[in-house]
Amino acid sequence: MKILRLDVSGQPTNWLCTEDAISLIAKNHVVWSLGDRCERVFGGTNRMGERSYLDVPPIIASAGAQKSRGLIPPLNNRSLFRRDCNLCLYCGDWFDDSKLTRDHVHPRCQGGPDLWENVVSACSRCNGSKGGRTPEQAGMPLLAVPFVPNPFESLYLVNRNILSDQMKYLRSGFGSLRDWAA
Repeated sequence: MKILRLDVSGQPTNWLCTEDAISLIAKNHVVWSLGDRCERVFGGTNRMGERSYLDVPPIIASAGAQKSRGLIPPLNNRSLFRRDCNLCLYCGDWFDDSKLTRDHVHPRCQGGPDLWENVVSACSRCNGSKGGRTPEQAGMPLLAVPFVPNPFESLYLVNRNILSDQMKYLRSGFGSLRDWAA
């Protein structure tokens, strides 16, 4: 279970393990939280036999300086296919990860970089048809423009198990032109 960590202004910063979230809560570093509790952690018992517990919310905003990793996820096929919702951005069909490939909009053989803004998901058939040409040269227009994920999208891309409260919060920061794929 991962806890979504925000700064006090509501910008997502990273995913925390439950233990790190408990540490922030116990140290009173959590300024505000959102969502229904996602986990109840039990402690010891007091002299009266009552057991202590702590409810951990799925989203916490903490005070203080936080390490910023730049929040641009590493470019890999899993994250790329997830960014593009497993769609071939040439034919528009949905494919399983194993049937998709990474296509460079400006081909590597023509000096195109291997960056988020130059790659899209493509099925093998479309990628083969396009070959080492640009979409314009191949007469194969893109259905969407490739983009660098913002911090909200980045955290979505790197976590497979996102709770509904967390997803609702992250989706609020997805780019408006990207909503068609959400």
